Amino acid sequence: MSTVLRYASFASDPSGGNPAGVVLDARGLDDDSMLRIAADVGYSETAFLSPTGTDGQHYGLRFFSPLAEVAFCGHATLATAVALAEHGRTGRLVFDTPAGEVPVTTEDGPPVTATLTSVPTRSRPASEAEVAAALAALRWSPEDLDPGWPPHVSFAGNDHLVLGARTRGRLARLDYDFEALTEVSREHGWTTTQLFWSEDEGTVHSRNPFPLGGVVEDPATGAAAAAFGGYLRALGRVPRRREIRIVQGEDMGRRGELLVGVEPDDPRVRVSGRAVRIPG
Repeated sequence: MSTVLRYASFASDPSGGNPAGVVLDARGLDDDSMLRIAADVGYSETAFLSPTGTDGQHYGLRFFSPLAEVAFCGHATLATAVALAEHGRTGRLVFDTPAGEVPVTTEDGPPVTATLTSVPTRSRPASEAEVAAALAALRWSPEDLDPGWPPHVSFAGNDHLVLGARTRGRLARLDYDFEALTEVSREHGWTTTQLFWSEDEGTVHSRNPFPLGGVVEDPATGAAAAAFGGYLRALGRVPRRREIRIVQGEDMGRRGELLVGVEPDDPRVRVSGRAVRIPG
């Protein structure tokens, strides 16, 4: 039986952030076994690591939700890097994921901090039909959207629909049609729906429904955070400090913080945060 480690990513307290499972040696596990383990763990994703070299720096990394494999998962990548650091493998790591190569660096803790660099991001305006279908499934109206933030579909390994809420109160009231959003997400290829409210230039608050993975909501989503960095870059709204803080999980009682680094001339986005071991 493979040992599964459990970490809370983008938090310094095990009760916050987004929990992820980590299997540090997945050699010998087939797809069905990994999917079964992920379903047993029950988190939004579990990461499965396999060494691909002898230098202790290069690894294959795959991600499974309870329902299916996911091309990229930021919080599980962070958890894996921190788990390796706690086993003496600090510094620069390179993960070969189904979405592409993802470099990660770690800094000593406790808690350990890790920074991942995404695959090249891209972002495009969402069509009227895409937005209308999503709003119907979310039980939102067009007036609930912030006109200053155009709806987009943004990519950083997976596609995410990005919708800006007009108010913090609208973001707090999340009561969507799970089956309808599942079908809309499947039809358009969205891994999550990134809902956000902009507090100021340096801080946004976010929620991420993830029905395709069998999860009502993700408490802290590194892949969507990276895609959001690509969204800012596409809109020409990179913050002056080249960094934005995403606060997520507040309304679930699992607050987490993700630091997103964006450069106007680089399509790759940095996502940083802490991760701590979940006891038990």
